[in-house]
Amino acid sequence: MGDTPLVLCEKPGNGTALIRLNRPEVRNALNIATRKALADTFTALHDDDDVRAIVLTGNDEAFAAGADLNEFINADPIEMMKRRSERYWNAVATTPQPVIAAINGYALGGGLELAMACDILIAGESAQLGQPEVRVGLMCGAGGTQRLTRAVGKFNAMRLCLTGQPVGAREAHAMGLLSLVVPDDEVLERATKMAEHIAQLPPLAVMQSKEAILHADNTSLDAGLALERKAFQLLFASGDKTEGMNAFFEKRKPDFKGS
Repeated sequence: MGDTPLVLCEKPGNGTALIRLNRPEVRNALNIATRKALADTFTALHDDDDVRAIVLTGNDEAFAAGADLNEFINADPIEMMKRRSERYWNAVATTPQPVIAAINGYALGGGLELAMACDILIAGESAQLGQPEVRVGLMCGAGGTQRLTRAVGKFNAMRLCLTGQPVGAREAHAMGLLSLVVPDDEVLERATKMAEHIAQLPPLAVMQSKEAILHADNTSLDAGLALERKAFQLLFASGDKTEGMNAFFEKRKPDFKGS
């Protein structure tokens, strides 16, 4: 098993990339090596102009069932601090391209935190999502108390984090944690089609929209509106804006170059 890649990456040449967690024997539990491989994969795509949208997935049984507790049981506080594991999730969260999480089965603990570092979450009807860390004497450590609260509000976040009990996909969608819920066997197909659709759009406009939305959680309304306005104005210097406008009036399909 030592030679088996922990993370697989495919680039089919249509402007998208598919990244797959590859530890099926442990439901894609996120050990340090997997986190590092995932971060390296995302970092390599940051400046890849041929990739305009990314899909992140696991397998039919699990997106990721959580952190690998074997690496926690004997760890002390200084060791945990020195691991600096936050940098691995940052590589996902700061990717300029939109990232779509395609979730089947379990997205628990670190698995849900990884999904919440993405931009769009599509889950199968049978998916289970939650933050069970409290059940083993821990708490969220990679965004569960912060991204989750911003997504679902204080009271839903309290319920998930303090009880450790997961919720089904329909309930997760109702509380604002998912973008879409689809039949289990359509999750990857729907995520891939959405990525392909986004990849056909002007990438500068997509990236600027993503950046402005991400800052919405961290700024005042006035500051956020100013950021949005400046990004909007900046796009008037892009060739894609000219191409998009001309294609609209000429009633033809635009050819966006990302410039």
